[in-house]
Amino acid sequence: MKSTLAAIFLLVLSVSALSQEKPITQSEYVKILYSLQKDPSVKTELIDALRKRGIAFQLTDGLRGLTRSKGGNDEELKRALEEAERRRKNPEASRLPSSEEGVAVLEKARSLAMQALDEMPDFVVKQLVSRFGAFAGTGNWRTLDTLVIAVSYHSEKGEQYRVIAKNGVAVPDAKPGESYFGLGGATSTGQFVENLATIFKATSKTRFDLLTTDVLRGRRTLVYEYVINIENNKGRGITYVNGSFRQSSPAGEKGRIWIDRETFRILRIENQSTDITPRFPITATATSIDFDVVEIANEKYLLPTISDVRFTVQDSDRRFETKNVIRFKNYQRYGSDVKIVEEDMEPVPDEKP
Repeated sequence: MKSTLAAIFLLVLSVSALSQEKPITQSEYVKILYSLQKDPSVKTELIDALRKRGIAFQLTDGLRGLTRSKGGNDEELKRALEEAERRRKNPEASRLPSSEEGVAVLEKARSLAMQALDEMPDFVVKQLVSRFGAFAGTGNWRTLDTLVIAVSYHSEKGEQYRVIAKNGVAVPDAKPGESYFGLGGATSTGQFVENLATIFKATSKTRFDLLTTDVLRGRRTLVYEYVINIENNKGRGITYVNGSFRQSSPAGEKGRIWIDRETFRILRIENQSTDITPRFPITATATSIDFDVVEIANEKYLLPTISDVRFTVQDSDRRFETKNVIRFKNYQRYGSDVKIVEEDMEPVPDEKP
């Protein structure tokens, strides 16, 4: 009983400490990290406190390691901590802009993204897909298979997918299609045009809020949260396929976008599905897409370079997670052949918790 009361007291102490206004001290931060194992919900408040209050200590490799182990290797927590360290060292460079400046940056990014979508060339690209599975919440990912997929984008035909190899073995006579559901397992489409178009088109009625600053691949960025209500998220549902059984659910969407503060390009998108139909087999989704400038026929375009797509599936009394790591290689002019080279077969290592 005494140990239970002590644990409750520690959690209450941690939460109350987070509500202060002064920068977080090292001892305070370490105490909160240890409390995360008893109450993971504190993580959201810790991330918020890191962004609003900052830190009053130097971030060392030892504290980074402790954050990874006690924080479950959470990417958002690690990112918030690193940004707090940058803000401590250089407050001016990490200062949030005024609300007016924030709106102006967002509008420039919207205009640039829609222009890029209008000017999107017809192209082909090779997708290297590594698919993993795990029991939900364990983080013990094991490799399920690897795929090489030829993807073509045409302004009139949209995205077409053709599986050309599985586990290093060529797939003969594979026909292109709008998806690759017939292969079985977790699949995803729409990384090229659909994600950006959905976020910024007027019919989505997307709500944006400036969240924080960040540094991504050496570029200073502003991070915005966004929300699309389910009734405005047309054509962006979730489909579950198991053999001949196929079921779909509409869904809303929430996420974040990273905007380069100098070029106003979208560098990263993270999103999750919301309002999924109750008792639908897929209970959660999470997607991240990193964008970079690539060259096609001597012209430069902003296109995806890597994506991480995750699903949580409820099967009877068990929950499973799937993860697809998708690398985009060799963007070429539309009509070019997609060829497999030896390095395409190199596996992505399994992640450990």
